[in-house]
Amino acid sequence: MTDFVTEARPYSGDARERREPIASHGDGGTGAFDGQEAAAILEAARLSVDPALRAALGSLPGSMRRIALYHFGWEHADGTPAAGNPGKAIRPALVLAAAAALGGQTARTAAVRAAAAVELVHNFTLLHDDVMDRDTTRRHRPTAWTTFGDADAILAGDALQALALGLLAEDPHPASSAAAARLAACVIELCAGQQADTALEKRGPADVTLDEVLAMAEAKTGALLGCACAVGALYAGAPDDDVEALDAFGREAGLAFQLIDDVIGIWGDPRHTGKPAGADLVARKKSLPVVAALTSGTPAAAELAELYAVPYDQADLERTTLAVERAGGRAWAQEQAADHMARAMSELARAIPDPESAGGLLSLAEFVTRRTT
Repeated sequence: MTDFVTEARPYSGDARERREPIASHGDGGTGAFDGQEAAAILEAARLSVDPALRAALGSLPGSMRRIALYHFGWEHADGTPAAGNPGKAIRPALVLAAAAALGGQTARTAAVRAAAAVELVHNFTLLHDDVMDRDTTRRHRPTAWTTFGDADAILAGDALQALALGLLAEDPHPASSAAAARLAACVIELCAGQQADTALEKRGPADVTLDEVLAMAEAKTGALLGCACAVGALYAGAPDDDVEALDAFGREAGLAFQLIDDVIGIWGDPRHTGKPAGADLVARKKSLPVVAALTSGTPAAAELAELYAVPYDQADLERTTLAVERAGGRAWAQEQAADHMARAMSELARAIPDPESAGGLLSLAEFVTRRTT
């Protein structure tokens, strides 16, 4: 499989040059980005936030605690300890990187509780999304609903959302109230995005537009990444203009993230993704590459529409995958990801002109567009 990466170009105080997609085979394209800095930032965020997350989950009633700990990968279904994968910690890392960029190490330390709250909200959405999408695997293990049932998984998700807002309500930091209000508004936007996603799935292949799907993706994915960056800025005491610029940065990076995630959903390697090959095509999801292909007006678009109009057949998976690619869906998604990352860099430079100060956020932005799992 060819990885999607974006060409690294010098950061400037005004904007970054347009970033073009490059095909590589895991060598980082130009070699300018090897992922080590982002990996270190993510690991540091995980080390900072995990104790707060474990303490929050430990406060749940026994039944909810067991499901939540299983979902995070810290327990097996029978309640015994597990050394699982709780996720990449991208969103809490953005909170901490934004706080550090605008307020230094003191602000980063103060924002740990807020970073944990953002991660709890993210996992609340994952628990609910898995139920609604009927996804059977996440992080290389059965999803919570397949293990404990729909009702218990939904209730555990509700509990995580309540925990998130409780963490902020109990935080004595002067920014906690504004952060709680922003996170609550974000949850509403996330729910609207998920509702739009489920509504789109009920419509015919020819009845969905790219604008609708892009708006849905911003609400489902961009909103929380933007909120994470904005919360970090709030904990750094940043002025309103900088808070909003970082929110815009996160939203644009989030759209790039979703575009790449949708590419992975079709062409990702199951050994890395933990999901079956072509999982989004199997589910007949109207992901961004699929809708771009369906609206391309090409012969391959007509073929794809015919395939999507009938239930999934294993024999047609390769044909469907090729139709999306021939209709330009993959190339469009890659180009759009590069374009949204260029916009993200412009917003970041507006709030943080110094590239050294913005380094952590830059590394994380690079990471989300170079990921293959």
